Amino acid sequence: MGVIADVKDTLSKAVFTPSSLLSGRGGLHMCQILLCLVTFVLGFFRGASSHTYWNYAMFTWAFCPIMTLIITIIEMFKLDIILNTFCMDWADFTTGMAMSSSLMTVSVAIFYANFYACLKCLYGLIVSVFAIVCAVLYVLEVVKDKLLDKKKGSYLAALPGFWKVLEAFVSCMIFISLSGYRDKIALIMCVVAYAIPFPILPLIIATNILKKLKKCLPFNLDRFVFIFLVISVILYIFAAITYPIVMFKNNPRPHDCPPSYCIWAIQFMVAFFTYVNLILFTLDLIFTLLGICGFKRT
Repeated sequence: MGVIADVKDTLSKAVFTPSSLLSGRGGLHMCQILLCLVTFVLGFFRGASSHTYWNYAMFTWAFCPIMTLIITIIEMFKLDIILNTFCMDWADFTTGMAMSSSLMTVSVAIFYANFYACLKCLYGLIVSVFAIVCAVLYVLEVVKDKLLDKKKGSYLAALPGFWKVLEAFVSCMIFISLSGYRDKIALIMCVVAYAIPFPILPLIIATNILKKLKKCLPFNLDRFVFIFLVISVILYIFAAITYPIVMFKNNPRPHDCPPSYCIWAIQFMVAFFTYVNLILFTLDLIFTLLGICGFKRT
């Protein structure tokens, strides 16, 4: 009976509160949604591009406002009270999403300006300005949550969870930069090495966010994460050695190689992000072994 009473009491708190839209947080969310949608429309009408960075930009400008809208609706109907009680740390989730959205929008602002903006490309400059404003709005939310409101994350907004988000983000950067590997077995093996850890990272993140689900697992998640990190480090060591040797052997940087559309420069980005993720996974493994910086010792 006590559990039923708790459920009824929690449900009674879930009421429609449109006044939440008038708060500083609600207003910031409305600005984020509006600016991202405007940027998406501007980018779309500029014309489709076969470049994967354009696809990533369009996905970001759609995904971030959709997630912000979902968060806003949940908070407007006070459903976050129910989620916070029965399934997740809502404050941690929202702050973590703001940090993730900041990471995505900032990277898109940089990529889009690099590839599509120039002094003679007025439309590209306009889209780049809107992209920068979107990034600033999401960064402002992170600053507000972490510095002004002093929100402390339990996973996603804390170092262990956001570290996993960084690893997933860098993996995305690798995949959208991949090119010129289809006829080379060694490079295909590198792609496989990148692909194995990538789908597991979102599952680890989601399972740690959903507290009830984590308790229902038939195995120790922390031990699984440790094994996953060991395998990921081995795979990225292989890729960090193999990819540069195979890709850049007898393939020096061309003399005419501007960063905005030079294939060699994009291939170099894959090698660069490979080393970045190797460092991230290695530090993740070390922090997990030592049990420092909020990482659970295994």
